[in-house]
Amino acid sequence: MKPAPFDYYAPATIEEACQLLSDAGGGATLVAGGQTLMPLLALRMSQPFVLVDLNGIKALKGISRQAGRTRIGPITRQNEAIADATLNAAQPLIVTAVKHVGHHQTRNRGTIGGSIALGEPAAELPATAVALGASVEVRSTRGTRQIKADELYFGPYATALEPDEMITAIDVPEWPSGTVSVFREIAQRPGDFALVGLTGAVTIDNGRITRAGIAWFGMGPTPIKARQAESALIGQEIAALDAKAIAELAIADTAPFDDLHATAEYRRTVGRRVFTRALSEALDLRAAA
Repeated sequence: MKPAPFDYYAPATIEEACQLLSDAGGGATLVAGGQTLMPLLALRMSQPFVLVDLNGIKALKGISRQAGRTRIGPITRQNEAIADATLNAAQPLIVTAVKHVGHHQTRNRGTIGGSIALGEPAAELPATAVALGASVEVRSTRGTRQIKADELYFGPYATALEPDEMITAIDVPEWPSGTVSVFREIAQRPGDFALVGLTGAVTIDNGRITRAGIAWFGMGPTPIKARQAESALIGQEIAALDAKAIAELAIADTAPFDDLHATAEYRRTVGRRVFTRALSEALDLRAAA
C-alpha cells in the first residue's frame, strides 16, 4: 500500500518548522528517523496533510554538557549517541538504554527525540528519561516551555505535546560521582519491545544511598516511576539493604496488563525478580569498585 497524499516541507530552521506546524492547524506530522512513521504511512494508519522533515535543521543535532546537565539534540541518531564520548562520560545509563533500542540497522536512522516523543510504553528511552529526571524543551510559534519527563506521558502514544509543538532538546541532569546504573530488560527476542523493563540510577556515598531514580517500561500504559522504591532506598545502608522488600514497593507502583505476549501476573512475578537481581548486581559492582 502507498501513503495517502501529503505536502512535504524540509525547513532549515526551528522557526520555519514551528511556523509550518502552526499553519497546518494540527494536520502536520514531523519526521526525522521515520522508523515508526514510515510503516504507518505505508499502511495509511497515519495520514497527515503535511509532512515536515527535520533533518536539515542543524540546531536539532548534537550532544553537549552545560552547567550540570547534558543536552541532547532530538534528531541525534541513536548510533551517534552510543558512540558519543560526552554522553558516555556524563550519562552512561542513556547509552546502555539506546543499545537496547531496536537493532543496529534501525539505530542508524532512529533518533533520540523520536523515541521520547512517541511515548511507546515498552520502550527504553522514555522510561530512562523519566528515571533520570530529564526534561524536554519544546517550541512553537507561541514560545518555549520545559516539560518534565515524568509529566510528559498520559497513555500509550499520548503525550503533553500540543499539535503545534516540537521537541528541540532533551536536558538530562548530571548525577554525582558514586552513581551506578540499574538496567534490565526481558524481551522475547533481542530488539523486541520489552515484556518487562527496569531502568534507573542509584548514588552511593560512604556506603549509603543518597539518591535514586528508577522507572519501569512494559509495566503499564506509560513509563512508570517507582516512587515508593526510590523513597525507601534513599538513606539506606548498602550492608543492610533488603532488595526483595524494595522490589515489592517497586511493583506496587506498576499497572501491568494482559496482552498476546504476557499476562499481568507474569509481568509482576518477573518484575520482582528483575528488580531484586538488577539492584543487587548494581550495588555489588559498586562495592567491588
